[in-house]
Amino acid sequence: MKIDGGCHCGAITYEAEVDPQKTNICHCTDCQQLTGTAFRVTVPAPESNYRITKGTPKIYIKIVASGAKRAQAFCADCGSHLYATSVGDGPKVYGIRVGTARQRQELTPTQQKWHRSALHWLPEFQGMTTVEEQ
Repeated sequence: MKIDGGCHCGAITYEAEVDPQKTNICHCTDCQQLTGTAFRVTVPAPESNYRITKGTPKIYIKIVASGAKRAQAFCADCGSHLYATSVGDGPKVYGIRVGTARQRQELTPTQQKWHRSALHWLPEFQGMTTVEEQ
């Protein structure tokens, strides 16, 4: 599925080809803190299927619990989070932040990860695979 989108202020735009069946919810505490809410919804795109069409995101390098480094891309003007990807050599997969895609209504999550960190007041999401950790 082809998608396109960008940050809230329009300074950065992108295009991507994604598999909507891989859309997921992440309940990890990093995603909670980085979004300022209960979870993050992401759809992956291989590097060959993701292209920035306007602007340049600012990159913040986050070290995750495993010690791996993750590049968090966002707009330096409006703060919209755009994607996360690995740091260093090797093939990259861009975890596109679904809220930035114009086609977000069509990107229904099929899996939730790090469910053990889900906030207790959230309702249970029915009909999706649940992974307690990653």
